[in-house]
Amino acid sequence: MLLPQTSSYDALVRDFQWQIPSPLNIGEAVSDAWAAIDPSRICLEHFSPDGRHLSMTYGALSARSASLASGFCELGLGRGDRIAILLPQGFETVTAHVAIYKMGAIALPLALLFGEEALEYRLKAAGAAAIVTNAFGLSRLRAILPAVPELRHVIVTGDGASPESLGFDQLVDRHPGPFPVVATQPDDPALMIFTSGTTGPPKAALHGHRVLAGHIPGFQMGHDLAPQPGDRIWTPSDWAWAGGLLNVLLPALMLGIAVVSSPPQKFDAEMAFRILSEMKVRNAFIPPTALRLLRSVRNPRDRYALDLRTIASAGEALGRETFEWARDTLGVTVNELFGQTECNFVLGSSAALGISRAGAIGRAVPGHRVAIVDAAGAEVPTGETGQIAVRSPDPVMFLGYWNDPEATAAKFADGWLLTGDLGRMDSEGYVEFIGRDDDVITSSGYRIGPSEIEDCLCGHPAVRLAAVVGKPDRLRTEIVKAYVVPANGYAPGPGLADELRDWVKNRLSMHEYPREIAFVDDLPLTTSGKVIRRMLRQRAAAE
Repeated sequence: MLLPQTSSYDALVRDFQWQIPSPLNIGEAVSDAWAAIDPSRICLEHFSPDGRHLSMTYGALSARSASLASGFCELGLGRGDRIAILLPQGFETVTAHVAIYKMGAIALPLALLFGEEALEYRLKAAGAAAIVTNAFGLSRLRAILPAVPELRHVIVTGDGASPESLGFDQLVDRHPGPFPVVATQPDDPALMIFTSGTTGPPKAALHGHRVLAGHIPGFQMGHDLAPQPGDRIWTPSDWAWAGGLLNVLLPALMLGIAVVSSPPQKFDAEMAFRILSEMKVRNAFIPPTALRLLRSVRNPRDRYALDLRTIASAGEALGRETFEWARDTLGVTVNELFGQTECNFVLGSSAALGISRAGAIGRAVPGHRVAIVDAAGAEVPTGETGQIAVRSPDPVMFLGYWNDPEATAAKFADGWLLTGDLGRMDSEGYVEFIGRDDDVITSSGYRIGPSEIEDCLCGHPAVRLAAVVGKPDRLRTEIVKAYVVPANGYAPGPGLADELRDWVKNRLSMHEYPREIAFVDDLPLTTSGKVIRRMLRQRAAAE
């Protein structure tokens, strides 16, 4: 399962064989396995803005998660029960995850950014029996608790416990001693993650314990054959999203790499550089939107003591402009990765392996077969556009959508999992990301992907963020419309709009430039930091 230390990508692909252990329990693999070898090894470090940073050992994680698992069982919770986690990055979040896996239950991570309706929808759909949250999360839950009768237990961290809830620390403290980890099999359910809902209602993707093993090759490739001495990883991504949980937290813990957590906040570029510097972060997973926001900080290497070895990125197309900025300004080649909630980490880049190309999201990660196919699942010729697809079976692939066999079946065609993302593959196996099938713009007979235009716009110094959608047009079917968040110091107006149109015309093509540009204060984003173009399409159609 682990990649050998080699510089040959071709050898890795040729020689790789999956060796999934059985039984396999995620909780045991990310805590007890290391605690048995070196209980004093640091597994978690927490950044505090006041400089009072905290740390946790594998021994402590193993013991506290065992105590919490015993507490859950005392409450009548057991194997197969869905237990929600509504917490920010932190030690309690990891402890809850590990405890849930150890007892054979199913973890349901939820983002604190969710409002009442979003929480109610997910808790009901999953049939959650319990939830672990903090005082802020409890304040969100109070209004919806009567509408979620299956939610029998609310466990609150810190001092936020109330008459309708239980104290997290009290539940842990009254159950000292070991816990008999359930001997789960690779295909036994372990984790339920709702899709981000960029193109429609979110669906609950159910994963087995094998999902952790399936992510290891992609994690190692994205971080240039991690683990290496001194590796320490951080991501601004919420651990409720597959990008934070499966791209970073769980694989790193399994490989013995310390994970840095940070307080919840709206992404702040200066604070991000503080975290990278003060916590001596060597590895980072930073989504493209956050990387673009980092560009607002001038001369970061002169102001912060950065010692980055790797940066991985996924979730949206990174784009040539951001790729080159990171290489030139941060001194690190960003390793772009591709996957989705249902089937993650299947394409990747690695500067150490020579698999790196601006504008491409990489090549197939060892152990995964990826192709470009049509709607029926037939592979298209090299260089043609189609859906990015993954061959089934695959250890990283979801078990199915929760209680939705029809949607699960519709996700596959002729043995391929259809991602719904459009791309092109060249003769060397590099894949260029075009965009979601729903996001592609049809204008005057051309099919136009939004990612390339967004990347081009973000290369202009006046643009902080940009999103592009198709707006209905009687003559051209659709026109390209851009929503632009101006950079500090630039005033929006007709003059800047004309300048941006010319910028795209001169760098891309005459048919791809945005005929309409709207300047906005911000863009609608999912909790994972992806632009919700569906909302912008609706807005454009109504204008």
